Order: sequence, then structure tokens, then C-alpha cells
Amino acid sequence: MSKAIVLTGITTTGTPHLGNYVGAIRPAIAASKDLNAQPFYFLADYHALIKCQEPERVRRSSLEIAATWLALGLDTNNAVFYRQSDVPEILELTWMLTCVTAKGLMNRSHAYKAAVADNEQGGEQDPDKGITMGLFSYPILMAADILMFNANKVPVGRDQVQHIEMARDIGGRFNHIYGEHFTLPEAVLDEKGATLLGLDGRKMSKSYNNTIPLFEPEKKLRKLINKIKTNSLEPGEPKETEGCTLFSIYQSFATAEEVEQIRQRYAEGIGWGEMKQVLFEHINEHIAPARERYDALMEKPDHIEEQLLEGARKARAISSPFIQKLRKAVGISRISL
Repeated sequence: MSKAIVLTGITTTGTPHLGNYVGAIRPAIAASKDLNAQPFYFLADYHALIKCQEPERVRRSSLEIAATWLALGLDTNNAVFYRQSDVPEILELTWMLTCVTAKGLMNRSHAYKAAVADNEQGGEQDPDKGITMGLFSYPILMAADILMFNANKVPVGRDQVQHIEMARDIGGRFNHIYGEHFTLPEAVLDEKGATLLGLDGRKMSKSYNNTIPLFEPEKKLRKLINKIKTNSLEPGEPKETEGCTLFSIYQSFATAEEVEQIRQRYAEGIGWGEMKQVLFEHINEHIAPARERYDALMEKPDHIEEQLLEGARKARAISSPFIQKLRKAVGISRISL
């Protein structure tokens, strides 16, 4: 029985934070050790260009994300870990898929419709003002990422399900015209996936500028945790755990037994200052070993580059012969004499 191919992309536009770790990185690292699957993880640097036109930020983010995943124990023996831009066949496939993709399908993309709606609400006469072809057609690039390796499963958040459905539509259309070449992927939703609250009580997101970077030094980590908003209840007054940012974050790093102990201390009226100290110590202890490995990796970017290039070699061992097969299917091949 062949292994299921599971593919995950990581957009390189920011520094990994606690919310990324709990919601996506930690479960993906665990999945990388599953010998019954063939995991693919890639730095989606071409996707980053759609929204970020700051070259240094894209470069820095690529380095930080790769170092983070390696420091946390990504199994690169079992998983294929590569940079999207190191696999040129993906862009070639993107064009092949573009040529069979209906514009109407792209018109229905949530991201495109949201951008148009923002223009209309802002009173713009041109509903497409500021919308690039990158934003409009990036579901095709995403489809190429998935279909190039015939991924069976793609773990995504609920807001990304549409893109997997589009990849199925695009792959199915190509198969209809040129024969069966692509496996049609399935979206894998983690309904139990944790969503952390940020410094201001909203979802932790770089868009809100309310994140806690995963590998901040101890002093900065303590300072950020102390900035987390709380209500005005005094020490000794019973407190609710529901909707509490401090409890939400603690719960994501603690055992069930530890969570129950803290829940009891909330009922007993633990002070916010004390709870922030508990949270800091717990997170710091949890991430300290990986932070040490991360710092060492950041000082030796050549090692990170070697890991990514090795992953690209593994990926291209699949993509290079496959694109030759696809070229032949669409009629782009050398003329036989």
C-alpha cells in the first residue's frame, strides 16, 4: 500500500509566533514523524510576493521559518522540506494549469471578492483598483503546488478549503482534456485546532500586531506576557477562565492536570501578576531547548540552506520527470527525427 502524500505550505511574510506554533507548526512537526505518510512541507516564497513587496522581509522570514521548523524537530529524513522557488517545475505547471482554468472560477475566489468588496465600500469607481494578477490567480499557483506532487491530503484552515476545491476543479479539467495525470486532493480540517488569543484579546495575528514571537529571548518574552490585557478584578476575587487570554495560552502548553490546577486557582482568585509569572515560566521552560537550537541555526544559515537544497533535490526527483510527462501530454516536446 502506497503512503498518503500530505502537503503543507508556509508563507514567508513574518516571524513565527506562539499562535503559529500551537495552531500549525506543532501538529505538523508531529505529522512529519509519521512513517505511514509522505509529508511535504515548503516555504511558499512565491506566494509571499503577492502581498509583500519587501525583499528583505521575505528573505528574513524564509530564514526564520526554516530555522524554527528545524529547531522544533522536523524529521527531514521522512519529510520533504523545500523552498517553493527551488522547484522551477511548479511555475511551469502553473502556466499549464492557467491555460485550462476558467476565469469565472477565479472570479469566485474569496480573496479576490473581498478585495473588490473593499474597493466598492471605499467608493472606488474601479472595483479592481490595486488588485494584481498575483492576487487574482494565486489559487492556480496553489493548485500547482498541490498537483505537482499529487498530494492526497492538504491540511488547511476553514478559510482555505475553497482553494483545495479549486485545485480539484483545475486538476479535474486538465485530466479531462489531457488524460489522467493528477490525483485530486482532499482538504483535511482540524476542527480541534487551537487558536490563541493575542496581547489585545483578539486572535493572535501579525495583521493585528498583537503576537508573541515564538523564540523571543527571556526578557522580551516576560515583557510581552506582562503586556497581555486583563480585566480589573483584584487578587482574591474569583475569575473566569472563559475568554481569558492568559488561560487560553497556558492551556495550549500545559497538561490536562496542570490546566485543572490553574482552573482551581482562578476560582480561588489568583492575581493577574501572579498568573502572568506562571505563564511566563511555563512557556519559557517549554520552548527553551528549541530556542537554543534556533539561535544556533540562525548563526549558521549555511546549514539551513543545505537542508532546504537537499529537500529541493528530493522534490525535483519527482517534479522533473513529471513535468516532462506533462509537457508531452500537452504537446510540448522535442520533434522526433
